[in-house]
Amino acid sequence: MAIGNSESPRPFAPAPLPRHIAIVMDGNGRWAQARGKPRVFGHRAGAESVRRAVKACGEWGIRFLTLYAFSTENWSRPTAEVQALMALLRHYLRGEVRELDRSNVRLRAIGDRERFSAATRRELDRAIQALEKNTGLTLVLALNYGARDEITRAVRALADEAVAGRLRPEAIGEADIAARLDTAGLPDPDLMIRTAGEMRLSNFLLWQASYAEYYSTPACWPEFDREALAEAIRAFQQRTRRYGGVTE
Repeated sequence: MAIGNSESPRPFAPAPLPRHIAIVMDGNGRWAQARGKPRVFGHRAGAESVRRAVKACGEWGIRFLTLYAFSTENWSRPTAEVQALMALLRHYLRGEVRELDRSNVRLRAIGDRERFSAATRRELDRAIQALEKNTGLTLVLALNYGARDEITRAVRALADEAVAGRLRPEAIGEADIAARLDTAGLPDPDLMIRTAGEMRLSNFLLWQASYAEYYSTPACWPEFDREALAEAIRAFQQRTRRYGGVTE
């Protein structure tokens, strides 16, 4: 069944449905080490969970899925692990584009790509271009992404425009900041999921997730299957979203 087919039966109520789901994919290394395997084994297993999540979201009619794939802080990990993650990313981009295209998935990336190798940037650009005309699920990969870095770059852009006389500082509003973030044009996430039982935001979408519903599961990312995703959506559907207001 194609990823972009939203006619697949949903294991939850038809509404309310999160338009945008963001996921912190945590626990790959711990999952592998608990099985006596190197951490890279967990990252490879986690790639299969990515496939499952993308397929399920496309089938269930979720419009946007953002995955925290590599943070600005992840560069501090052992060199061998970082190299393995970059190789896995390139492998995923090369191997999945045809299936993503067949399933009408569009690809977008957020974060600062400049630190990546030319080969990694090339594979990413090729994949984005190959899928740019698709109209189904938008898959957003957060790569070398950190919310503080993103906001800092947006503020610098605004400052440059103000110095150049194209923008009056007193006229800057939230919409001006949002338009200069990496996520410009994307709706804010409705549901933020974090695996492996962690309860931290970890510098992920700090501006955009102001009113997202947070959901934590003890399952490590390689264990996160369709039913785990469905359970998170069911939990979302039980929440009352007031956006700072009250309900009668």
